[in-house]
Amino acid sequence: MKIILYKDVPNLGEEGDICEVAAGYARNYLIPRKFAVPYTRATEVELAQKQQAIARRKEEKAKMAQDSKTRIEAMVMEIAVAAGEKGRLFGSVTSTAVVDFLLSQGVEVERKKVELPEGGIKTVGTHKVKIKLYGGDEAELPVEVSASGEKPVLQEAAPEVKFDSLADEEEEVDEAYAALTEGMEEKADAEKAEDAPGAEETVG
Repeated sequence: MKIILYKDVPNLGEEGDICEVAAGYARNYLIPRKFAVPYTRATEVELAQKQQAIARRKEEKAKMAQDSKTRIEAMVMEIAVAAGEKGRLFGSVTSTAVVDFLLSQGVEVERKKVELPEGGIKTVGTHKVKIKLYGGDEAELPVEVSASGEKPVLQEAAPEVKFDSLADEEEEVDEAYAALTEGMEEKADAEKAEDAPGAEETVG
């Protein structure tokens, strides 16, 4: 289905572009949300009347992107993260952290526009993060990661039990049990002897 975009749509086109899309995508998503209108003779004429205004808006967006690029590339994001002895982080620096930093500096970008280095940021040191901007342009943000000196709180390990001490305790228990059993057997034998016939003294 042929449509005219009324707004910028990621991975599809910009305001004023004429695109071919699936009919369901157009009717169920783009048109109801006023991202686009069907391409007709009437909408073509309307588009022609709006071309100057659309061109001005594109120029403004390009200028804003250039300003953002200049500002971003003048920044250095510094962040301290808990890390191990070899500089490996307990976790990683995320794209959300980058977005929050830029926002604190007055630059607003979408999280999906942040491109982390391959494999992510998981070690201390300086890393380069790419920020995708309007018109296919990019800005590069240095991210300096240092170790915070803090480590995650780990559950304290149970004290180690030495096998020898445990064996000694078991041996003592066995000896006590054996002594108790032996005493009970001796008592039982004595009682049997007393109850046996002829065990009582004969009175003359």
